[in-house]
Parts: sequence; structure tokens; C-alpha cells
Amino acid sequence: MAHEVPPLPYDYSGLEPHIDTQTMHLHHDKHHQAYVNNLNAAIEKHPELGKHSAEDLLRNINSVPEDVRTTVRNNGGGHVNHSMFWAIMKPSGGGDPTGPIADQIKKDFGSFEDLKKQFNDAAAKQFGSGWGWLVWDGKLKVITTANQDSPLMQGHFPILGNDVWEHAYYLKYQNRRPEYLAAWWNTVNWAEVNKRFEQAKG
Repeated sequence: MAHEVPPLPYDYSGLEPHIDTQTMHLHHDKHHQAYVNNLNAAIEKHPELGKHSAEDLLRNINSVPEDVRTTVRNNGGGHVNHSMFWAIMKPSGGGDPTGPIADQIKKDFGSFEDLKKQFNDAAAKQFGSGWGWLVWDGKLKVITTANQDSPLMQGHFPILGNDVWEHAYYLKYQNRRPEYLAAWWNTVNWAEVNKRFEQAKG
């Protein structure tokens, strides 16, 4: 089965004013679609890869045939990262975390404010294109990756991530990445983040 872009779980304007409608159209329909098209084209060259999920291809990136490895890394990463990204946001999201993830954040960072500060600082300093992540590997940690690299390739499970490629924010925020990072927390879907946290621990 060919990989597909999941439909947005809310309207393109649903994350206004934090993320604008035009960015959502471009980001979801054009950028994510391109990653999926390129991933599917790579898999056509090695049909045996088609039986693996995109996540499993990334976890085992070194066993992907060398002639398509970089394509799968970049575009499989783009597909998996964005599929998570749409799901962990929602209209009228944000606020303080709730449930098990709230307790774990308090345990590992001291407070939600301390997590946000560390996360925003790391993501603001990510040079060029990439992502800021909250990952689980026995405890919660903030990391960044370049380009579309997935934490799955390093054995980490991504609980939440924010896209700091310029296409994610430039129409609205131009070069003000820290402003975008601060606003983005108002979109977080904590119920979905808790689901991912449960999955990670499982």
C-alpha cells in the first residue's frame, strides 16, 4: 500500500491566529504531499520496502538499500514527522498539560515553564531547518534534529515536536522564529500528547 498524507483533523483555519490558514494549506497539501510522493517513488524501486511502516523504515534506516536510503531518510522522516505534527495540534489547544504527561514533565523538568524555556531555546538555536522534540527514553528529554531526521533513528520515541523549517512559519512570522515557538504552545493537543506518551512507555 502506498503511503498517504493523512487528512488534517481540523479546518485549515483552525489554528488561527497562531498558525495562519495559508501556511496550513501550503504545509499540509504541498510540503507533506511532496514527502509522500518521493517516499512512494523510492519504495517503487524496492517493492519489499512496501511491507514496512514508515516508522519502521526510519528505525532501521541503515538496512534500507543504499541507493534510496537518503530519500527514505528525508522523505520518510518528513512524512512521519508531519503526520505526528498535525495530530498533536488542535483548535483552542494549549494551556497547561494534563494527565500523566503533566506529572512526568514536573518530574523531569521541574515545571512546564522550565520545559517550555528549554524547548524553545533549543528549537530557536537549531541551525537551518529542523525540529525541536520532546522525546522519551526512560525519561523526558528535549532534543533537536536537522532537516527531517526523526528521533526514531536514534532510538528515541517522539512525544511532541515542533517544525522549525521556514515553511512552517515564515509567511506569518518571517525571521521571528522565537515568536512562532512561543505562539505554537497555544495549539498543543495534550490529549494526543498523552496518547503518544502511553505508546512510548508501552
